[in-house]
Amino acid sequence: MPGHKRFGMAGLAGVALCRPASDPFTYSFLAPMRRFLVIRLSSIGDIVHTLPAVCALSKANRGAEITWLVEQRFAGLLQGNPYVQRVLTLDTLGMRRRLGSPSAWGELWHQAHSVRQAGAEAALDFQGLWKTGFIAFWSGARERAGFALPWLREKGARLFYNRAVNVPQGCHVIEANLALAACYGAERGAYEFPLPCSREDNNFAAAQTAGWPRGFIVVNPGGGWAGKRWAPEKYALLLRQLEAQLPLGLALTGSPAEEGMIAEILKTAGTRKARYVPSTLGQYIALVRCAALMIGGDTGPLHLAAAAGTPLVAIYGPTHPARNGPFSPLDIALYSGGPVSHSRRARRPRCIESISVEQVMDAVRQRLGRTRE
Repeated sequence: MPGHKRFGMAGLAGVALCRPASDPFTYSFLAPMRRFLVIRLSSIGDIVHTLPAVCALSKANRGAEITWLVEQRFAGLLQGNPYVQRVLTLDTLGMRRRLGSPSAWGELWHQAHSVRQAGAEAALDFQGLWKTGFIAFWSGARERAGFALPWLREKGARLFYNRAVNVPQGCHVIEANLALAACYGAERGAYEFPLPCSREDNNFAAAQTAGWPRGFIVVNPGGGWAGKRWAPEKYALLLRQLEAQLPLGLALTGSPAEEGMIAEILKTAGTRKARYVPSTLGQYIALVRCAALMIGGDTGPLHLAAAAGTPLVAIYGPTHPARNGPFSPLDIALYSGGPVSHSRRARRPRCIESISVEQVMDAVRQRLGRTRE
């Protein structure tokens, strides 16, 4: 249909790291650093997109200690990461709920002290917020690197950096993160995503999918922003068509807050093969690793599936897949072609609804066919 675009991400692999001579703060290498502080607090997809840069940073600085500061609720994504020696956590949601409590302020002071005690020589702010820029400054690191405009989410964060990295506008966010890590010698190579893996999580996935001997598709209908979510009634119709046309099981996934929406989708669809599979982050990663396909919008579970190497059909509305979409040349991203915004979450047009169920089904058949080539 006019205005709709399909994106395979083959072209992104050739994006060069930006080294603009006009920026005096960028890529003027100093003495080797031995201790790094990585600041990427949230969310799931953004943490996943930072993993390749941290891997490259570690490989370029053999023997260096890397500390990662992350929101407590996402710390499990770094479990067992061989490139991160220490994980520090913040619980900003919990502290906001307890601002009047002395224990909250004591906890904040303890966390701030831990950041300073890490003794970082260089702090890399991959998030670009006032608070993350200040954390880089507070850490005491003599080198504080972050993005230059327009990649900063909050312009004021630039005040806390003494090294700023220019990144081309059309760059994928993984390449932008690699450009930031290149300040300290990181080189671009194959993307590495050291996601957690445990026997318990693998056993969970095997037990949940034992009734689908011919394989299964993961469908994740949720999303953090309303404008990123395809309509529940379209997901219900999609489930009916998937059941009628493919001999595969259907596992619906989502956060606890999305259970009501998922229950309504299943009720409307009335299918026999589809069911909700609640899971932890680790269990979800194990589940999606063995899926034949994952279908969803621009949200954390989609990016986890991409990192796990799962075939994808992605449904994009107000955000652009060239910036943070699937990066495998085999994957398919359906893009509405509507107004693009990666930062403002309010007043988003429902441009994603112009993507039809028939388009998604066509993409599913194409992507499944590619896995057999």
